[in-house]
Amino acid sequence: MKLLLTLLTLLHMHEIPQLKDQALIESTCRNTANYQLCISTLLANPKSATADVAGLGLIIVDAVKAKTEEALSAIEEMKGLHPEQRYALERCTAAYKAVLIADIPESVAALTKGVPKFADFGMSDAAWEAEICEGSFERVAETPLSGVNKDLRELAEVAKGIIKILL
Repeated sequence: MKLLLTLLTLLHMHEIPQLKDQALIESTCRNTANYQLCISTLLANPKSATADVAGLGLIIVDAVKAKTEEALSAIEEMKGLHPEQRYALERCTAAYKAVLIADIPESVAALTKGVPKFADFGMSDAAWEAEICEGSFERVAETPLSGVNKDLRELAEVAKGIIKILL
């Protein structure tokens, strides 16, 4: 009986912090433009269980980085498949390299140092760079990168929502 009581106590002690962490994630994601994307991205990362709001922001910024790297890989593949779109793909490459070289490091440094306005600037620019890429394709309703551009823009908007909590 004593062993059962000890096990129940340990289980209960373990569940309360998880519920608290889940509540922080949910309340944070309610302040973003895409609750479902926010929740799914944060819950996919085990670090979210112990993160504060700035840490949750860093997790989303890291997801923006991963999506940007995915976009650059897709662009390289498309250059061989769509030589007629080389100019647009080169513009997209430049836009996404700017995200990796400037926006991501700026946002990470700002969140780490407690200066969230610069993280907000970085994520605003990341969303804008996705728009620049999408607009690089002339007279095309849906570009070969529409999906990844949309995903990146939405992740950057989620990051901005979290960052705004810190402002």
